[in-house]
Amino acid sequence: MAGEEMYRVIVDSLSAHVAVLDDSGVIVETNRAWQQFARENGMREPVDCVGINYLSTCETGACDAGDSRLIHRAIRQVLAGELEEFLTQYPCHSPSEQRWYSLRVVPYRDRQTRRVIVAHENITPIMLAQEKLRVQEEELQRKTEKLEETNIALKVLLEHRQRDREQLEERVVANIRELALPYLEKARDSALEPRQRTLIDIALNHLGDVVSPFLNRLSTVNLLLTPQEIEVATLVRQGKSSQEIADVLGVALATVSFHRKKLRRKLGLSRNGRNLRTYLLSLQ
Repeated sequence: MAGEEMYRVIVDSLSAHVAVLDDSGVIVETNRAWQQFARENGMREPVDCVGINYLSTCETGACDAGDSRLIHRAIRQVLAGELEEFLTQYPCHSPSEQRWYSLRVVPYRDRQTRRVIVAHENITPIMLAQEKLRVQEEELQRKTEKLEETNIALKVLLEHRQRDREQLEERVVANIRELALPYLEKARDSALEPRQRTLIDIALNHLGDVVSPFLNRLSTVNLLLTPQEIEVATLVRQGKSSQEIADVLGVALATVSFHRKKLRRKLGLSRNGRNLRTYLLSLQ
């Protein structure tokens, strides 16, 4: 196969619609894809368009290649060597389908002849894919915004639930402190038989077991304690010894020991052997 014939086969094998224009913008050659497109779109013979002035068609706005005046100017600039290459995209819809093309204008690489090559490439699959991607991104954005709104609503709901839970815990602790403990402690300290005292101690311990799951915050613990017990608990939490606490509060060492014992009982530590300061430090 001769070189010229081989190049012709190559150009005719391209999917792009290729036309070669002379320095006046007249079509001097087109490839098979160009001619097939012209034939399929109802153009009369000759479908090779040889002899038609492409520049004149663009100048009058008769061509479908997007902004025809811009293309006319770009072809002139490529012909004059002012522009190395020109590339644009444009829609070319038919009554039955949507189509998009890219237009590329490059110089004809021949020192003796001043021409340009115009190539129209069908980019419809790319444009449709981009449009589908755009729609999917918009849908994803809508879902993301909806999810964010749901998360905010859920967060607010959880915060309300947490506050309700804390308020319930505080009411339970306050009721036990105000409505049960004072009377049980008063009854235990009165003249009772050993069996009766044992029963009251059991009741106090059980109340401690009821309250202990709620005692994870200092604010709740403080509801259960007397003012002096709060002072002792604060100093214990700071690492003060019983003697140091007695000196700070101006009370006897036995009084501090008594309060520490009451603290352990109220906080449910009497039977598990857990260190009082370690427990106080663990509270939020």
